[in-house]
Amino acid sequence: MRRSSQNRSSTQCCKSQHSSRTVKINCALGNSYSHAKDFFIVTSTIALPQNRTIHRTVLDNGITVLVTENPSADIVAARLFLKAGNRWESRENAGLAHLLSAVLTKGTQRLSSLDIAERVESIGASLGTDSASDYFLVSLKTVSTDFAEMLSLAAELLRSPTFPEAEVELERRLTLQAIRSQQEQPFTVAFDRLRQLMYGQHPYALSSLGTEETVSRLTRRDLQAYYQTHFRPDNLVISIAGRITPAGAIAIVEESFGDWQVPAEPRPAFDLPPLAWQTSEATPPTSRQVTTSQDTQQSIVMLGYLAPPLQPDENTRTDYIALKLLNTYLGNGLSSRLFVELREKRGLAYEVSAFYPTRLDTSHFVTYMGTAPANTAIALEGLKAEMDRLRTTLLTDEELQTAKNKLLGQYALGKQTNAQVAQIFGWYETLELGVKFDTQFQEEVAAVTAETARSAASRCFETAYISLLGSASLLSEHPS
Repeated sequence: MRRSSQNRSSTQCCKSQHSSRTVKINCALGNSYSHAKDFFIVTSTIALPQNRTIHRTVLDNGITVLVTENPSADIVAARLFLKAGNRWESRENAGLAHLLSAVLTKGTQRLSSLDIAERVESIGASLGTDSASDYFLVSLKTVSTDFAEMLSLAAELLRSPTFPEAEVELERRLTLQAIRSQQEQPFTVAFDRLRQLMYGQHPYALSSLGTEETVSRLTRRDLQAYYQTHFRPDNLVISIAGRITPAGAIAIVEESFGDWQVPAEPRPAFDLPPLAWQTSEATPPTSRQVTTSQDTQQSIVMLGYLAPPLQPDENTRTDYIALKLLNTYLGNGLSSRLFVELREKRGLAYEVSAFYPTRLDTSHFVTYMGTAPANTAIALEGLKAEMDRLRTTLLTDEELQTAKNKLLGQYALGKQTNAQVAQIFGWYETLELGVKFDTQFQEEVAAVTAETARSAASRCFETAYISLLGSASLLSEHPS
């Protein structure tokens, strides 16, 4: 049965004002109908711009629940995050989180893979799993009347998977096929080599799929050990958005997850290996390069830099915010600096862009170009020149404002659907930033100055890592 919110006796209520948001904290003690014991819940109501209110609740077993009520459409989406991506894999077990995500829906103690599929499809819902660098994810979407049933199914997947041996073997073969397919894609090969050059033994060095060598060794026992380590209620964030009240959402979560007990042993710490240059040198080199010979109709040129992670402390994330803005300026869209200068004006690029993913640990800022083989050398020099320019030259007021408008506009467009809202707030909570970062990010982007951007570029774009892929004859001019 669900726990009744009316059975809770409020023992404390306090309000505090934090700039544009109001936080109300209620501490409630009462009895649980589902497992006859006292429970402790802390709830927060956080008001954000655009009349959006996020309700945050921490259950007695450590599960954090975020609820964003949106009655405009009869849809509820949920994202269930665990800190269990490939960041928590050893190099010997690379690809373990991905394989687990593929097998998680293949059977529980009560249900077969066919049973699970029929339950989802019979009500027109969607349910999926995924693994990324810094998290493991279960996603679901359904009409509001079926949300309790779908969340109960998601809970069963998370709490009692069986990892059938035949399904493990099937998914391992499919993963090996995907790895071999990627090895035929020039961009993927060049980026894999770049990551290995930048990260060394760090988990970020490898694709989330793993390698042929590591995936071939993975067993059902490996999946069970990884599951037992990371799949626990005090490592879970549930983010819900849609036509559902906070009280209703909490009641459904409690019914499905409230009796999931925290293991007696704490979640073990995971010591990350040092980055590549840290293993042998006191300071990073000025540049490092790797070349890959492959018969292709175009060369792939990549220029990468180690870049800051996203930190909870706003005093230490100035460079992160500035680099997000510079990433937009350089590589976002047909009006971006790289596209205009290197493709439109100089005709060097088939494709050209930049990316800077958000990471819990040291990230990477990468510019890349696909170019005619004969233009490999000049393309590399063109990318270097653009990066050097950011270190020495201030953006104009127009360039800076255009980049801000584009970044903030696209950020707003990324929060239109219930699924997008559940994703972004759940991700912020998993990063330990809290949902208030939604407002802080926009304010901090707006506050970036041309000098702030130049200073960040000067600090972060010093040591270049280069990956070149193309014909052997042309790459011989750029030996590693």
